[in-house]
Amino acid sequence: MSFILETKDAAQLSDSEIEEMANLAAHTQDKFDVGYLSKQAEEWVLVTRCHEGSKLRAWCLYSLERIGGTPAMILGLGYVECNSKSEIYLKHLLGDQYRKALLAFPDEDVLVGTKVVKPESFKIFTGLHDIIPAPGHKLTGEERAWCRRLAKRFNRESFVDDRTFLITGADDLGVFFDFCGPKVTVDSHIAAQLKPLKNKPNDALIVCGWAMAEDLAANKLGL
Repeated sequence: MSFILETKDAAQLSDSEIEEMANLAAHTQDKFDVGYLSKQAEEWVLVTRCHEGSKLRAWCLYSLERIGGTPAMILGLGYVECNSKSEIYLKHLLGDQYRKALLAFPDEDVLVGTKVVKPESFKIFTGLHDIIPAPGHKLTGEERAWCRRLAKRFNRESFVDDRTFLITGADDLGVFFDFCGPKVTVDSHIAAQLKPLKNKPNDALIVCGWAMAEDLAANKLGL
């Protein structure tokens, strides 16, 4: 069955589209209900939605912006249906977002950042370079600075540890990209970076990596 990708201004989401997005994630514990999604649609610039035929399979609210002059694709609230085809849905979703990033930032490397709560979500960064945090990697001052910049972008600067990229102690849900799948595997050392969260509500891990200009131009990311 064919996939249909649509990226548009988040402000243009209709009530029925928001309800469709909420229904897709209704069985999770993430409280992505209609009211919450409506509020988040006001906070983010763009939304990408992936349909397989007539069925919505994945969506993500995000923005393309410059942080301190650096091109960035910031993934806010996102959800991919969790089943045997989850990685396929994710690739299509990200593929459309990377195409938009190429148009917005031609010939430039783009920082991709989000918050995750599940080990499988590291699959979001497949194909990117210099992904942090990384097991055994000693963070540089600039990398720790990126952690703080992204935490500020997510309104979590008061709750982040720039040595671990962990966000803990926030009293509201915030945003994160929810991705999992029964066939998705992640290296145990990478997954261990999330263990300190211990499934506490509202805790998350900031992760970021670089989409290189040549990879964006060659359409090597996502699809």
